[in-house]
Amino acid sequence: MVCGILTLPQTSHLCRRSASTIGSTRSPKLSHGTPRILCSNSSPDMPLTSVGATDKLENSAPMTGGAFDFKKATISLTDELMSSSKKVTLLRHGLSTWNEESRIQGSSNMSVLTETGIKQAERCKRALSNIHFDKCFSSPISRAKSTAEIVWQGREEPLVFIDSLGENLEAVDAKQIYPKEYITWREDPASFEVNGINPLRKVWGTAREAWKEILLTPGEHFLVVTHKSILRALICTALGLGPERFRATDVNNGGVTVLNFNKRGEAMLQSLNMTSHMYSDHVYRY
Repeated sequence: MVCGILTLPQTSHLCRRSASTIGSTRSPKLSHGTPRILCSNSSPDMPLTSVGATDKLENSAPMTGGAFDFKKATISLTDELMSSSKKVTLLRHGLSTWNEESRIQGSSNMSVLTETGIKQAERCKRALSNIHFDKCFSSPISRAKSTAEIVWQGREEPLVFIDSLGENLEAVDAKQIYPKEYITWREDPASFEVNGINPLRKVWGTAREAWKEILLTPGEHFLVVTHKSILRALICTALGLGPERFRATDVNNGGVTVLNFNKRGEAMLQSLNMTSHMYSDHVYRY
């Protein structure tokens, strides 16, 4: 169905009634220049005057979510056609020792799962137990690796560890060492730089590398276990958002996010940061 905007001739007033017409059963007339949406299947012979109304679609293949008539509604993360559509479930690792201390963990292996974090990973395992995954990709850093090992226990396929899923941010006490830069990190992370390096832009590039490796792997449903910063980057890059939107999403420890991809590697967000399983025995069946 093709829709356009029809501009009506110079007649009357849009929903404007004087005191004398209140209670009248007559329908109000449309005002001069008021646009009205016109669909081709309602009156095919009427002319469409809107810009782009008669434009032909550049590509007839439907985009994710059926948004086939939107240009650049999303972007391809593969730059090539995949053999099938994909579903990817993203999972943040359980609570770690440095999470409890509100410290930047980065690529450090010194931060490990707490007892609470282990229980969270076990809850994730139970919550995802009814879902078939072709593969599980994980960050090789200890807190994510341990979470993946718990969640994936009992499944036949071996875990796949990808370096690009690891945190690329340096594990330092930034608030103490770089107090001025730390304020920028909290308030305007896209502009945050240390020693001439913009970490977030680096993370965005790494996220794109990870997506390409994941999506071009044979299979239709994957589980990805990783960290908060890279998860934010994965979600944003999938949706075509830049580093300035880094804090536009948040993911809790054990939070589950699901994205669907069409054959062109274009994403549609199905769910963000689901945490029902953290507070109940909820089992997902998506």
